[in-house]
Amino acid sequence: MNADFSVNQSQKFRCPWCLGFEDYVRYHDEEWGVPVYSDKKHFEFLILESAQAGLNWATILKKREGYKKAFAEYDYKVVADFPDKYLDTLLEDTAIIRNRLKITAAINNARRFLEVQEQQGSFTSYIWSFVGSTPIQNQWRDMSQVPASTEVSDRLSADMKKRGFKFIGSTIMYAHLQATGLVNDHLVQCFRHSEVQRLVK
Repeated sequence: MNADFSVNQSQKFRCPWCLGFEDYVRYHDEEWGVPVYSDKKHFEFLILESAQAGLNWATILKKREGYKKAFAEYDYKVVADFPDKYLDTLLEDTAIIRNRLKITAAINNARRFLEVQEQQGSFTSYIWSFVGSTPIQNQWRDMSQVPASTEVSDRLSADMKKRGFKFIGSTIMYAHLQATGLVNDHLVQCFRHSEVQRLVK
């Protein structure tokens, strides 16, 4: 860890969950909770959050570059056309989680993603409709207050399941909402809470 980063880390209060290693802190400081309006970025997080099921985010974050390479830099059109034989290649790739159900779900979800785009104009407009196009600004003061799922993630998950998506339970989709800024779940004393709040369109 470089000295400048260490100093920066010590001067600011952060959500405690990110205090483990440099990339985790950087993810918290630069990405987590920032409103996402890019379909490609939403697809990336769909793959990563689905892969996280039963694991922790730190494990997935360490394999993020592996996922980027394995899944065509998150080009959902390319992923949707992955041939069946490519599944064996992915199952041998140690840079990702080698779980057959999760990998087949990612390919399936790329196809469902394209269907949502066709029906809704974009995945971005679809998912933002669940929060009325405005991020939910929570005011948590302790990690124990932060829910694992909410009524919004319940509705989103249920609707996506009807559309054929896989590995997108309510807890996974709430993590997606948090990561992509549809929900601001930084603790109020975290320096990023107010910064993220100001990023609302």
